[in-house]
Amino acid sequence: MAINWFPGHMHKARKEIKQVMPQMDLIIEVLDARIPFSSENPMVPALRGDTPVIKVLNKRDLADPALTGEWQAWLEREKGIRAVTLTHNQRPEAMDILKLAQSMVPATIRETRALRIMILGIPNVGKSTLINTLAGRPVAKTGNEPAVTRAQQAIKLPDNILLYDTPGFLWPKLSPEACGYRLAVTGAIRAAVIEYEDVALFAADYLLGNYPERVCERYGLAGPPVDGLALMDAIAEKRRFFARGGVPDLHKVAEVLLNELRAGILGPVTLETPAMVEKEQAEEALRLEREAARNADRKQTRKGRK
Repeated sequence: MAINWFPGHMHKARKEIKQVMPQMDLIIEVLDARIPFSSENPMVPALRGDTPVIKVLNKRDLADPALTGEWQAWLEREKGIRAVTLTHNQRPEAMDILKLAQSMVPATIRETRALRIMILGIPNVGKSTLINTLAGRPVAKTGNEPAVTRAQQAIKLPDNILLYDTPGFLWPKLSPEACGYRLAVTGAIRAAVIEYEDVALFAADYLLGNYPERVCERYGLAGPPVDGLALMDAIAEKRRFFARGGVPDLHKVAEVLLNELRAGILGPVTLETPAMVEKEQAEEALRLEREAARNADRKQTRKGRK
């Protein structure tokens, strides 16, 4: 499944962010703790330069705590980056992020003017909720659908901090392909641009491979099915989800499976590990290298025919 979702307002947001990024003292990038790599925006490293970054692994309560610790260490390998975790509506923890931000910026800047911080995050990652928590008032619109924030705004925070809110935006091509699936599983991509059953099948395969006991307990199964499709069929059987003719209603199964996973009913689940994404990156780089070689061969062949 190739997902390409780059609405016009997101393209505009990228251009605006590129213009104001050099004026920022620090960046806060909000990530989904269940998919820290897939919810990172690969445009940010190219745009930020040497500006320090705080990576906030949000929705900590929904993620596997052991893997969250692995991700924090993995993210902090890069110079100028600190990784912290956050749970919904925890104001003391949120305010600690601002204290950390102040410690990462030279005192000479903080003593002469307001500290300028840009907050970034892909759609539906909880960025607006965090902003409202930091501000202590509703200044950013929130919602369960992705792409709620549509325009930049500057918000005054305590301790002479100016927070620049930005629209959540994805990148033109979601790669490696598994990143697109994981974003869809967590709800970062609108349901209108994906095949719901395909996303649920991806989630079912992953859950069987990594959390089989929870799946069996939740859906009353004697043992793990052989694959994701068999799991979806088993859920249909248990929940009596059948379409006309007694065929399993996989769309209904997909809705239940994804909604329960997103709500944490299946327990804390992390959908990727550092080792997994490093392997995917290597495979993707090899694929692109081979594709470039094939294109070069085709170009040479066309030249030879002329």
